[in-house]
Amino acid sequence: MNQFTLASKQKNVLIGFMALGVLSMILTFIGDDALHTRFWTNYLHNTVFFTGIAFIALFIMAAFTTAWGGWYVAMKRVWEAFSLFLIPGLILFIPIIIGMWGHLHHLYHWSDKAEVAVDAVLLGKSGFLNPVWYSLGTLLIVGAWIFFALKIRTLSLAEDASGKGLDDNFFHHRSIRVWAAIFLPVAGFSSAAMIWQWLMSIDSHWYSTMFAWYTGASWFVSAMALTILLLLYLRSKGYYLNLLGSHFHDLGKFLFAFSVFWTYLWFSQFMLIWYANVGEETVYFRERMDNYPVLFYGNLLLNFIVPFFVLMRNDSKRKTGIVATAAIITFLGHWMDFFQMIKPGARHTAMEALASHGAEHAAEAGHHAMGFAAGFTIPGLLELGTMLGFLAFFLYFVLSQLEKAALSPKNDPYNVETDHHQVWPFSDGASHH
Repeated sequence: MNQFTLASKQKNVLIGFMALGVLSMILTFIGDDALHTRFWTNYLHNTVFFTGIAFIALFIMAAFTTAWGGWYVAMKRVWEAFSLFLIPGLILFIPIIIGMWGHLHHLYHWSDKAEVAVDAVLLGKSGFLNPVWYSLGTLLIVGAWIFFALKIRTLSLAEDASGKGLDDNFFHHRSIRVWAAIFLPVAGFSSAAMIWQWLMSIDSHWYSTMFAWYTGASWFVSAMALTILLLLYLRSKGYYLNLLGSHFHDLGKFLFAFSVFWTYLWFSQFMLIWYANVGEETVYFRERMDNYPVLFYGNLLLNFIVPFFVLMRNDSKRKTGIVATAAIITFLGHWMDFFQMIKPGARHTAMEALASHGAEHAAEAGHHAMGFAAGFTIPGLLELGTMLGFLAFFLYFVLSQLEKAALSPKNDPYNVETDHHQVWPFSDGASHH
């Protein structure tokens, strides 16, 4: 079957999980401190995580297209659908922007003008870290990403509709390649700016030259893990039977390779404290090693040690149970990676804000300062419920997009290559559209 239909049962399950997410957020808000720090950090965490997956899916398509890749063509509609989640992703950022201007949250220390005025470090960064640039940067840059996602999607669908022969299909493909090549440098520079704004500036006195690469690698692994799991699910329902073991083998190789690449960046960011004599980077790691050891060391366990040893064998990437287990672990592991990027810095900002609000909030500030705090030290049930709600929303949107076109493109000039894709030394039977 090359035409997907979202069944009523699937819709009901996803809507049920979305309701769980909404309920989790409501309960978080009700039981939160005066600044609702846990609620806002959970919201920011999942908004950045899933919007980032949408962005990196567009980046993956653009990179593979520019590199003349053909093996992935049979599954590219999944990444097209992922990339279109940038539209609801941008909408999800609007409450964060409104909350910043309305002083409804204290996610970012630099958003308080009074604090910036007496802080030499924040004052020096105020040309970039300010509500105006955060708002305009998010709206304009994510808006630009949406433009490229829609452009590539439109050309891909036009290629399906043409059917006038190989030359005409190459005309559409060349147009996609042009837009993909334009997007890559735009993505590289603009994504770094957004990562600095959305995530790195939470620890506002800290900076790292590797952080944008590190975050992008985390998004990449998350996108690959979710792609593997979605394709395996759809295949179990009778879709994507044209995919070969070699396609999943290559997806498994990307999951393995970028887990190693993420670890290289993790270590490099840590090592540069000494190698480049950047003492300013120390505080980020010292805070997490001393006060969040489960997050800090668990991050390395879930996102390097497990995928490295599970996927190291060549044939393990072709075994459904093994690759699915690795994908689930790394997806949850990198979701926790974003948790540890956000929570410690935001918790510290909340402690200072609560203390500055006077004696009535002194007890709450003291609670935040203690070792363990639900939803900050490690994810709690409310965090997991919120994540499942966002994930269900993401999948509902993606599956709705998959309904609108053939699951595998009909007239892509690389269909022959993707149909006969082989990974040495394994052999698969040729697939057929």
